[in-house]
Amino acid sequence: MSKKLIIFSFFSGSGFLDLGFEKSEFEIEFVNEFSLSFINAYSYSRKKMNMPIPKYGYHNTDIAGYHNGSKGELEKYILDARTNGNCLIGFIGGPPCPDFSVGGKNKGKDGENGKLSSTYINLIKEMKPDFFLFENVKGLWRTTRHREFYEELKKQLQKSGYCTTERLTNAIEFGVPQDRDRILLFGIGKKQLKKEYHSGSQLLNFPWNAHAIYSIEQIKNIAWPTTDDFKENINREMCSDIIKELTVQYWFEKNDVSNHPNADAYFHPRNGLIKMQSISEGDVSKKSYKRLHRWRYSPTAAYGNNEVHLHPYKARRISASEALAIQSLPKEFELPQEMSLSDMFKTIGNGVPYLLSKGIAMAIKEYLDLAIS
Repeated sequence: MSKKLIIFSFFSGSGFLDLGFEKSEFEIEFVNEFSLSFINAYSYSRKKMNMPIPKYGYHNTDIAGYHNGSKGELEKYILDARTNGNCLIGFIGGPPCPDFSVGGKNKGKDGENGKLSSTYINLIKEMKPDFFLFENVKGLWRTTRHREFYEELKKQLQKSGYCTTERLTNAIEFGVPQDRDRILLFGIGKKQLKKEYHSGSQLLNFPWNAHAIYSIEQIKNIAWPTTDDFKENINREMCSDIIKELTVQYWFEKNDVSNHPNADAYFHPRNGLIKMQSISEGDVSKKSYKRLHRWRYSPTAAYGNNEVHLHPYKARRISASEALAIQSLPKEFELPQEMSLSDMFKTIGNGVPYLLSKGIAMAIKEYLDLAIS
């Protein structure tokens, strides 16, 4: 019989990663997020989707507190969760990543956000969940000085008794209409693994691609449209030989973004309309003022650091409902009306795309069912 899979979530944001796990037969029982605005949005969206409140509640605290003053509280929750006996406990989380992002602060392990990766890894080592998932930007993997830090974190986990596997994964492989690379590190306590599922500190045969829909090679070999003159509200026929399900327009229609509760949540700049109208549909070549193409996927949904994404055929920035669609959230997911626009776009841009989360969660579940003795 399959074990109950219990998740303790850290750096939860507004719950995109968690939602993918919950829709894959995991139970989210503990949620930790430092931003009060984000955790309120997490709670709000769950109520709107008629989903249960996490058993051990929402915790609007600094994760560092679980190494000292709040350590006993977390240990109590974990001990209570284990009273079932037939369960596995997992930690999941993606520490804030601008310190490892080339487009962000790039301060690395010494930045305020960079330090949180060490804090999360230390928490895993201390609390000893049965499995964990660590998610972060590709800069942590591809930038030499950040990669050294990443490898040291992984080595610490392995010395602490975990077998690991990792993959640089693009959300578009899982049907997300977005070119978004992320490093995913997954680990399981070695003591409970069947022998055939590990070699030294490495997990064997983890099915990273089991629920991927497309390959990067397949996607990159398609002749996607490049740019077209911007004309407001003009119809433009879909190009032949593209994958419609990976286009911005497909997701706008799928999520009925014009009638979504967050449809009118977008920035109205006082200036810049003339500049906005001069950007061609599909021109994403600049750091800011990138106009999406309706019949192509979006660049990475990053809405901070003055990066502005424009609607394909309207003279405005994209709305929160459109950004949620680009993150592949279900149509019924919504953010609270009283949430500030800055917080809306920050939490959307920080979140793990839902379909990526769900695909990886399903792969983890299937692997746990096979690999745990």
